Amino acid sequence: MRRVSMLLAGLAVGVSPVLAPAHADPAADWPTYGRDKGGQRHSPLDQINPANVARLAPAWTYHMRPASLDAAPVDAAAVAQRAAEASGPPPGAASGAPPGGAPGGGAFSRQRSRFAGSQSTPLIIDGVMYTTTPYGRVVALEPDTGREIWATPIPGPGQPSLRGVEYWPGDAATPPRLFFGTRDGRLYALDARTGQPVAGFGTGGVVNMKTPEVMNGLESRQYGMTSPPIVWKDLVITGSAVQEFPPRGAAGDVRAWDARTGKLVWTFHSVPRAGEPYRETWGKDAAGKDGAEARSGTNVWGFMTVDSARGIVYMPFAAPSFDRFGGDRPGDNLFSTTLVAADAATGKPLWHYQIVHHDIWDNDLQAPPLLFDVKMRGRTIPAVAVVSKNSLVFILDRTTGKPIFPVKEQRFPASKVPGEVTSPTQPIPQVTPPLVRTSFTMADIADVTPELKSACTEWVTKNNMVSGGLYVPVGFNEVTISFPGLQGGANWGGGTLAADKGLIIVNTSELGQVTALVPSKGPLPVERGPVSGRFQLPGTKLMCQQPPWGRLSAIDAQTGKIAWSVPLGVTDELPEGKRLTGRPNIGGPISTASGLTFIGASDDGRFRAFESATGKMLWEYKLPAAAHATPATYRGKDGRQYVVVTATGGSFLDSPLASDVVMAFALPN
Repeated sequence: MRRVSMLLAGLAVGVSPVLAPAHADPAADWPTYGRDKGGQRHSPLDQINPANVARLAPAWTYHMRPASLDAAPVDAAAVAQRAAEASGPPPGAASGAPPGGAPGGGAFSRQRSRFAGSQSTPLIIDGVMYTTTPYGRVVALEPDTGREIWATPIPGPGQPSLRGVEYWPGDAATPPRLFFGTRDGRLYALDARTGQPVAGFGTGGVVNMKTPEVMNGLESRQYGMTSPPIVWKDLVITGSAVQEFPPRGAAGDVRAWDARTGKLVWTFHSVPRAGEPYRETWGKDAAGKDGAEARSGTNVWGFMTVDSARGIVYMPFAAPSFDRFGGDRPGDNLFSTTLVAADAATGKPLWHYQIVHHDIWDNDLQAPPLLFDVKMRGRTIPAVAVVSKNSLVFILDRTTGKPIFPVKEQRFPASKVPGEVTSPTQPIPQVTPPLVRTSFTMADIADVTPELKSACTEWVTKNNMVSGGLYVPVGFNEVTISFPGLQGGANWGGGTLAADKGLIIVNTSELGQVTALVPSKGPLPVERGPVSGRFQLPGTKLMCQQPPWGRLSAIDAQTGKIAWSVPLGVTDELPEGKRLTGRPNIGGPISTASGLTFIGASDDGRFRAFESATGKMLWEYKLPAAAHATPATYRGKDGRQYVVVTATGGSFLDSPLASDVVMAFALPN
C-alpha cells in the first residue's frame, strides 16, 4: 500500500476537504521550521524522556511517492534537481561553468532511482501536518496516523521547496495559509484548510518572483527557492537560490510580500546598488568593471529567524558568485557571508556583522541564526548565535551586532593566485574553539585500517597535495587540502537550544576539500583544476583524515565553551570495533524539555536520541534511507508525543536514494 491509510473517499485531484482546527494547544505543535521564530527548535513536551526513550518505536509511515509513478523510474535529471542541496547549480553544472566538476562530487545526487530526495521538516498545527514532497505535491496529513487528508499537485517544472512550507495563521476574515517557493521562482499561497491555491494572492495563488529588478536583465539565469520563507505578522519574507557560476546573474536580495495579496512590500539589496552604502566594498576588476554590477550569489538560501517582539529579521547571507575566486570583486564584498539584522516591517538594515571578508572559500551562512538570552554580570543580553561551514561559532548581541564573547581580527596568508587580493585578516572567536579540525598535516592521515592509510598516503603523494587550513587560500597550480572545506563544518541544519540545559547543540561534518586553481580561458582567469573534490579516498566514502568524520557538539550558551562533543554516525563497511568514526551529515537536531536531543542527518541512515546534558546516545533506529532533514516533535490528538522525520537519502552526500518515507515514532500504547 503506497500510503498508511485509505485516501478520503471520493477525493479527486484538485478537490480537497475543508479542515477545521482540531485543537488549539501551542505547546503541542511545531508551527515553523525552528518551532519558534527565533529558531530554538526546542519543544516543551516531555512524555518521551531519557528513562523511556529506548522503547520508542515506529507509529506510522507515509509514502510520499504517488502510486501512479510506480510504472516508471524517476528521470535522472529530475532526481538531480530535486536533490539539489545548495544555493543553485554548483560550478561545473551551470552553463558556461569552469571544468573540473562540482565540488566534492557536487551538490546534486546523480543517482538513477525511482525515488527522489527530500529534506522537508513537517509542520504540525492545530491537529494537521503539512509537508512538501519531491514529487511535485504539497500534502496535509493526520498527525496521529499519517493518513492523507489532501494533496495538491504543484505544476512544474520547478519542484516545491525541498525543505518544507511556512504557515500564516490568518485572521477572522482570512483563513490560514501555507507559503513556499519553487525551484523556478514562484511563490505559492495555499489555503491550509483545503490545499487549494488562494485566488486573491498574486495570480491564482502564485507570485512570479523573477522580477526585472532581481534578474538584473538576465532572464535565463537561475532563480528559485530551496528553503521555506519566514512569516512575520502579515509579511512573507523570502530568500532565494541563485547560481554559483557565472559571477553575473540574478540578485540574492531578500524581499517581503504581503501575505494577503502577494504584493511586494520591501527589498533588501544584498549587493548594494549604485549610491547605496558599502557599494565601494566591491571594487572593480582588471578591466575596470564594477564588481557589484549584476553580481549573483550573496543570497539567503538557508533559513532566516525573527525576533518577534522587537520586529527584527536576521538574514544569513551566502558567499558571492564565483565563490572560489574574487579577483573581479576586490574588497570585503558586503553583505556577502554576513549576518544582517533588519527592521522586519521595512527591510531597513539595523546592523551587520561580516563573518568572512572577501569570501573565496564558499563559507556561506545558511543555518538559522539562533536567538536566546545570555546572562552576564547581572544583566540579560539578547543574543544571536551564528554557525556555518567554517566551523566557527559567533555569539552576538542581537540588538547591536556586537560580539558578546571576544573576537579577534587575525592575520592569514595572502593568495598566490594572479589577480586575487585576499583580506589580510579574518574575525576569529577567542572563547569557543572551532567545532571541527581547521588544518591538516601528513600526521593526520587516517589509519583506521592499514589499507586506508596506505591508499590515502599514495593518493596525496601522487597528486603532490599541500596542506591548507582555515582561510588559507587555495594554491595556484597546486592541489591544496583545505579544512573545514566547502562542505564541512555546520550546514543549513544549524543547532538547537536545549533550553533546559542551557546548551546549543549542533552537528558538524569533517569534509576536507582538495582543490587547485589553474589558468582558464574565461570568463574568469582561473578555474578549478582536474583534481578537485572531497578529501576522501576515490571510489569510497572513507575520509583520508583521522576520525571523527562527523560530530554532535554542545556549547554552553552562557560561557561559549564546549560542554561535550561526540562522534555522530558509524561507518558500516569498516571492521567491527572501528566503526564509530562519525559520518558526514546534513540536517539538524531538535531538543525537548525532558532532556533529549533527536537527530537523523548522518549518511549511515540512523535516527538517534542523545541525552542533552552529556551527549550519551540513548536510542537508535535504522531507517530505510538516510534522514537528511531536521525532525519535529508534537503531541497528537490521542495525547501521545510523536517524533517525525523525513528519510529519503540523496543530498550532496550522495546517500542512496532508497526511500520516500515520512516516519513518526512514539512510545507504545
